[in-house]
Amino acid sequence: MSALVHSSTLVTAGVYLLIRHNFTLFSYDMRALILWLGLITIVIAGGSALFEIDMKKIIALSTLSQLGVIFFSLGLYLPYLTFFHLICHAYFKAILFISAGALIHRVKDYQDIRKMGTQASVFPTLSGVVLVANLSLCGFPFMAGFYSKDAILESILISRVGLACFIIAALGTGLTVIYSVRLSLGVFGVKSRREVFSQEAEIPNLILFGIGVLLIPSIAGGWFLGGSISVGSLVFLRG
Repeated sequence: MSALVHSSTLVTAGVYLLIRHNFTLFSYDMRALILWLGLITIVIAGGSALFEIDMKKIIALSTLSQLGVIFFSLGLYLPYLTFFHLICHAYFKAILFISAGALIHRVKDYQDIRKMGTQASVFPTLSGVVLVANLSLCGFPFMAGFYSKDAILESILISRVGLACFIIAALGTGLTVIYSVRLSLGVFGVKSRREVFSQEAEIPNLILFGIGVLLIPSIAGGWFLGGSISVGSLVFLRG
């Protein structure tokens, strides 16, 4: 339920409403306002995630940062590309929330990454899944997040929004990489600083199956949808 609400339902409902009413918004010339609100959200949320120690809060701030990216691309007048990133984000962010919940239950409800850290060998499958989701979140080449984020950054370059917008967007992308690496290393790359529990083992197969269903579109979904969405979004591009 948490994965559904935080990745693709509650937090994205407002953005989806704006996508549906994009013609009304831009008929009142609100492009600059939406653009800068998105940029400010990217930087503030990404910077906050760098100093957060709660695992779930880091992922939640990551969601807020990606909503800034979605809002920013809508400010570029790219509703199709905005919806494309909305879909891609739902795939890998749902994986992160499910994995975080499963891991927290396995380590007696620890959420502080300074204490809940464990070796990747204890949760080999889960650590691999989180790594794939984080790579997609960071826009690693040829994963789902790459196709949408790369198209958004390219759209900035060919539009006339200015160099400052591109620098801030690139900074936000860099912050995404930094806090994603920090999360992965803090959870799976350090020696545990807490007591060891007898039930620390791989998560149940039923949960792994659910994650696996989402893992496929997180890897190949961007390639599958990228062509039609990117071509369609060019129709709405305004210099």
